[in-house]
This record gives sequence, C-alpha cells and structure tokens, in this order.
Amino acid sequence: MQQITKSYKMVSAAKLRRAQDRLIAARPYANTMMRVLGRLASRAGDYNHPLLEVRGDERYVLALVTADRGLCGAFNTNLIKAAQRFINENRGRQVELVLIGRKGRDFFRRRAVPVVGEYVNVTARTVDHADAAEIARELMRMYTEEGSTVDKVFVLYSEFKSVLSQRAVVKQLLPIASDELAGQAEAAPASEGAQEKPEVLIDYLYEQPASDIFGSLLPKYVETQVFYSLLESVASEHGASMTAMDSASKNAGEVIETLKLNMNRVRQASITREIIEVVSGAQALRG
Repeated sequence: MQQITKSYKMVSAAKLRRAQDRLIAARPYANTMMRVLGRLASRAGDYNHPLLEVRGDERYVLALVTADRGLCGAFNTNLIKAAQRFINENRGRQVELVLIGRKGRDFFRRRAVPVVGEYVNVTARTVDHADAAEIARELMRMYTEEGSTVDKVFVLYSEFKSVLSQRAVVKQLLPIASDELAGQAEAAPASEGAQEKPEVLIDYLYEQPASDIFGSLLPKYVETQVFYSLLESVASEHGASMTAMDSASKNAGEVIETLKLNMNRVRQASITREIIEVVSGAQALRG
C-alpha cells in the first residue's frame, strides 16, 4: 500500500508541474484581455450588450467545478460544502447548478437541487480550451436567450495558492460589469516567476464602434474566465492529491513500524517462552 501511495504521489507531482506550467502560460493572455477590455470600457461611453445587461436578483446559475476522480483528500468535499453554503446563503433565490466534474454531479444528483447542466471527464484529462468554450457558450446561452429569467451566473472553483493551500472561490461571470473590468485590469496579477518591470503606458486606437468590439471580445472574455477557472481547479486537484498521497505514505510507514514492533514483541515472547520450557525441562531432569 505504501508503494502504491508513493507512486500516486509521484504521478500527482508530475501532473501538478504540467498544470502549473499551463496556468502560468495562460495568465498573460487573461491579464492582457482584462486590461484591454478595462480601457475600452472606460472610454466606450454608453453601450449595450446582452452580456452586460444588469437584471434582477432572483434566479442564479452556479457552475461548480469539481474533480472527476478521488484520492485528493478534502478537495471535492470543500468545494461541495462551498456550493451548499452558497445555496444556503441565497435561500430566497432560485439557485440552479451546472456541474463540471463527476464528484459534484454524483453528490448533487441525489439532492433536491435543480441541475441544468452536467459535464464529466473535463478535468480528468488535459484541459482543452474547446471544452471550456463549450461550457462558456452554454452559460452565455442560458443568460442571453430570449425569455431567459437568469439574473446572474457564477462559477465556483478551487484557486491554487500552493501545494498545501487551495481555497474555494465564487466568481460572478455574468453580467459583466464595466467598472469591474476596469478594476480587474488595474489589479491583474503578474505572471508567476516573471520579473517586475516598470509599467509602460500603452494607448489603443479603436476604429470600430464599441458594440462591434464588445460583441467579439466579451464572449472571448467569458470563455477565458471559464478556461482559467478549470486550469486553477486542475492545479489545485493535483496539489491536494500530492499532499493526500504524501500523508497516506507517512501513515502507511507508521503502520509498518507499529506492525514490526508488534511482530518483534511476539517473536521475543515466543523465544522467551521456549527458553523457559527448555530450562524448566532441564531442571526437572536434574531433580
């Protein structure tokens, strides 16, 4: 068992490294898109787009990202608890779930919670942008289709901090607030491992109307946010799995040491008993 857990730890470490590389590689694209959209929003004036339309506060759609596999400690449990907490905090509203990942689907399909979408085996393999785009398009369709009563769309995923630290994050996807875009553009985190450089102010000339630009960029923005959430969740899953397998290996080592100690005690007791029997027999013969 210890050999198996050590093997799983090594596999998780290799997958984590690849997931971190993909996560770091995706950050410049996501940050640049937020920065461009933020500057465009600050100067576009009055514009209307379905993805920017602010509605009521009665019907929510929550996209929950969990793992398709186990052996990752409390990773899935923490995400499911965060989803339940979100539902409890919004009891006065209608909350519907889009479940990404087998663990979340298996849990909520046995509960009285409306599920409007399911996606499995998305995070079990290498996360593909096409899968994220498909999920994002479905979320946007729910929000923008004629007669839709969806007021807000959220995504709940695990944010990767380190191998030992992951936290559940709820982010609002729709509607996209222009002032939030500007705030994200200013607060966009630098890529991990990149050296700090003096900020260079870059201005853009927009030849097309704001409606045309937003019509093309906003769907891409939502797709990028979903894709980035999946990358974060996958990295968190492998980090949690690596930590869980390391803990399991240590526990197995402690069990092995305990069993060795018990075995030595039993063997020592057996040897002592046999010696006593021999000595007692020898003394009886002498008597």
